Amino acid sequence: MWQLDLTVVSRTTEDTRALAACLATDCDVTWLAESAFSLQLEEAACKDLRAMWNTRLRGLIATDNVLKVFGKHS
Repeated sequence: MWQLDLTVVSRTTEDTRALAACLATDCDVTWLAESAFSLQLEEAACKDLRAMWNTRLRGLIATDNVLKVFGKHS
């Protein structure tokens, strides 16, 4: 079994909540504090874990980019 743990803390609590929301349909998150959460991925094969990691990371990157754009224009 392969396992990966990720802890996420963003610029603001609102941004951190938005990042957690982007993962809502993909995996469960565990809130560590008001502005920090973690997620855990487990897969039997390393290549499957890599694929799941890539999917989650792309979602986080896209959401972070949107938050940066809104932050500049709000």
